[in-house]
Amino acid sequence: MIRVLIAEDMHMIRGALVALLSLEDDMEVVAELDRGDQIVPTALATRPDVAVVDIDLPGLDGLSAAEQLYRRLPECRTLVLTGLSQPGNLLRALKVHVRGFIVKDAPAETLADGIRRVSKGERVIDPELVAAALETGSTPLTPRETDVLRAAERGLLTDQIAAALSLSPATVRNYLSNAISKVGGRNRIDAIRIARDAGWL
Repeated sequence: MIRVLIAEDMHMIRGALVALLSLEDDMEVVAELDRGDQIVPTALATRPDVAVVDIDLPGLDGLSAAEQLYRRLPECRTLVLTGLSQPGNLLRALKVHVRGFIVKDAPAETLADGIRRVSKGERVIDPELVAAALETGSTPLTPRETDVLRAAERGLLTDQIAAALSLSPATVRNYLSNAISKVGGRNRIDAIRIARDAGWL
């Protein structure tokens, strides 16, 4: 039996995934969660073979949780299930040792097949996402520019970003200006949208 942990914050989708996998003779759902910060403790307690994880989870995003899971329980392989076909997320997922990356609108049998393949150590990635990721490339932003843009996305003003990140307001303005220029945005709102759509935030 393949032991599966499911982390998805939308209750109806999570219920559908559990119901779908319960129809498979060789799979058992050993845990279902709605928060990213519950993934590692629950996985350590239940020892799943595969963790099926959504990217956008409260508490801790799915990719950060996958990175922690790889460090704490490397024998549990992660398959990301996402509604967002953001190429930057795929590149980040590969860096944190995610073995599978499937979009939620894929046919139902794709998930069960993906879980089986990932449990054997294979890599399962939607080919369309690979093509988009190669076309978009990795983020042009430095880690600090990303931090500043994320803070701006939360609605913080320049002085608030400076205080939160221990920077001067002038430095924050420089990072914002660089980020806007690098992603080809017209202003900070546009830059946030572009970076979010590409999966760079």
